Amino acid sequence: MSDTFMTKQSATKHRLETRAVHSGEHVDKVTGASAPNLVMSTTFASDDPAGFSIKEFGEERPYVYTRWGNPTIDMLEGKLASLEDAEACIALASGMAATTTLLLGLLESGDHLVISDVNYPGTAEYVRESLPKFGITSTRVDTSEAQLVADAIQPNTKLIWVETPANPTLRLTDIAAVSAIAKRHGIPLAVDSTFATPIVTRPLQLGADCVVHSLSKYIGGHGDAIGGAILGSRERMNALRNDAMIHLGGVISPFNAWLIARGAATLPARMRMHTESAMALATFLESHPAVLRVNYPGLASHPQFALADRQMDLFSGMLSFQVRDGDALAYRCAKELNVFHFAVSLGHSRSLIYWIPTEAALSTGLSLDAEQTKRYREFAGDGLFRVSVGLEHPDDLCEDLAEVLGN
Repeated sequence: MSDTFMTKQSATKHRLETRAVHSGEHVDKVTGASAPNLVMSTTFASDDPAGFSIKEFGEERPYVYTRWGNPTIDMLEGKLASLEDAEACIALASGMAATTTLLLGLLESGDHLVISDVNYPGTAEYVRESLPKFGITSTRVDTSEAQLVADAIQPNTKLIWVETPANPTLRLTDIAAVSAIAKRHGIPLAVDSTFATPIVTRPLQLGADCVVHSLSKYIGGHGDAIGGAILGSRERMNALRNDAMIHLGGVISPFNAWLIARGAATLPARMRMHTESAMALATFLESHPAVLRVNYPGLASHPQFALADRQMDLFSGMLSFQVRDGDALAYRCAKELNVFHFAVSLGHSRSLIYWIPTEAALSTGLSLDAEQTKRYREFAGDGLFRVSVGLEHPDDLCEDLAEVLGN
């Protein structure tokens, strides 16, 4: 048996379910252990004198220090790269560590960024509040309209960043269309694909240059490990690893890498279950008299359903919905739900629901102009309930929400 199940030549010939289980892993030569080892050592003994800087080593460097490389982290990176059909992956300590590593690795003072006007709040806040301190400017646009992206490009634009599906509106961006614009201008395109996962959408196949994931969500899948990842070409990932990752220090713990890799093995099966249950819950909510609107890409009522059907292999487990008196319902959810947890985060085995007031979203993260605020309100109304559908029976989820929604 070969040392590694997935060689570089065979990594893409197997189907996603097989790659999720085997990619990046190998049978231990000494013990014969089938499951991957957890290597927690921060440092590694050397047979020969080694350099004291990563710059003294080539790509095939030995294990010296876990901030530079670790066998368990390498295993996770190999698995994720196989799932995304990427040449290389960098695993980091959190989704925000991945975000900041990519942004600071590709942008410098005087550069300009075009970014989705609806993003994970941490990303939106960082772009709005922190990047200007480094002399980096940004323009936020509704990336669901590709022409708005094209119109926002400036001579000093060095990166386009989109999040699809967007958090929390579930608005989509046509990755292929935006990629075509980016390539015409010679600008890299980064896609935050956390809501989708590589089981639902593989942005690199659609022309993106980099993919970002919060591994704490679907890929880890159990709500017990924080991590993030960047994927793309080997050349770009090596440059990011040797500069931004090493020097910013956002290194993932090997234990978290091991937990996340264990979760990733079941990702294809879980995403099918998440999608089936989310569709059942979205259909139930859309028919409920207390619900004004449901945002779920798998519903025919979603304004971008045709794009979702073309761009997504599944529709994932995230949805959001509106009611007339969201504040009151949020209080009842926090106090009365039995199956759902009233909690932030997403992509876990348990179902989560959380209330996101529109005013709070606009003031803390987005900072949009009048037209962008109008666009956001068209999706969010006076607030959204964001729902992460877990692995419970969908009938139990519908019954749980029915209790708080009333008749």
